[in-house]
Amino acid sequence: QVQLVESGGGLVQTGGSLRLSCAASGNISPLDPMGWYRQAPDKQRELVATFTTDGGTNYAASGKGRFAISRDSAKNTVYLQMNRLKPEDSAVYTCNAVVKSGWRVYWGQGIQVTVSS
Repeated sequence: QVQLVESGGGLVQTGGSLRLSCAASGNISPLDPMGWYRQAPDKQRELVATFTTDGGTNYAASGKGRFAISRDSAKNTVYLQMNRLKPEDSAVYTCNAVVKSGWRVYWGQGIQVTVSS
């Protein structure tokens, strides 16, 4: 089992920044890919940024140049630095992890990010 706990969400003004954290515990390797997805009201969940199975990164077009994903392997924690936030970035952001031994997918509970105009 793997537990994912997100933190760092909240309310910010347009143009502001937030850093989300996702701490993983349990049976997960520092090499297992982790990432972030988001879901706005009445919209489908979408990729924000993620580490890939080969160690690279993948960003949604909406966040390129504004968002940066990083990882502290020693802490099994993934971060999402979000800059120049826009109202359309408002959503519930959820951490995701894929445990390659068994290819199981885990999700955090999600954290609200609200960007006021």
